[in-house]
Amino acid sequence: MDFTKVSENLKARGYAVQCFATAREAADYLNGAIDGVSVGFGGSMTLEQMGLFERLSGHNRALWHWREGTAEDPRKEALTADVYVTSVNGMDEDGDLINIDGAGNRVAATLFGHRKVYFVVGRNKLAPTYEEALWRARNISAPKNAQRLQRKTPCAAKGDKCYDCKSPERICRGLVVLWKPMMGMEAEVVLVDEDLGY
Repeated sequence: MDFTKVSENLKARGYAVQCFATAREAADYLNGAIDGVSVGFGGSMTLEQMGLFERLSGHNRALWHWREGTAEDPRKEALTADVYVTSVNGMDEDGDLINIDGAGNRVAATLFGHRKVYFVVGRNKLAPTYEEALWRARNISAPKNAQRLQRKTPCAAKGDKCYDCKSPERICRGLVVLWKPMMGMEAEVVLVDEDLGY
């Protein structure tokens, strides 16, 4: 995939951008760039598939609620880590980064508190327009995450789309769209020419 257009648009918005052909190359880059710091992880199948926690935890204080024993309350401690690593549920070619969250820890961490945030984005997350990226986040990413978490929601049961349900187990509770990096915090988008995560 040619990332030229989206890369230029992201840079114009103030993001640093790196592009890689494979997840392995991206993981190698992040393993070298993030060293000797505390690093928080947002819940992300992208990061899981890359084996990034295992790589980074060898030479950083890695905090992830998907891994037991990383901290007493890894979600809270990850919010104050030096660096935060996550993905997105959708991104458009203009450079809007879209995330939907249930507990709020992942989206909160992309807004404040770190020296730097890295967004690792596989090619499957990219859509031409904002409307299509939001549709993707709601109708592809969210149902797959609800299924993974075995939630009792219509989207998890059918796996086909968002039903804008009223279920108490609904995981789509907050939407954050980043138009630019937040003030006072560096942000870098790592684009990967492979399908990663949901």
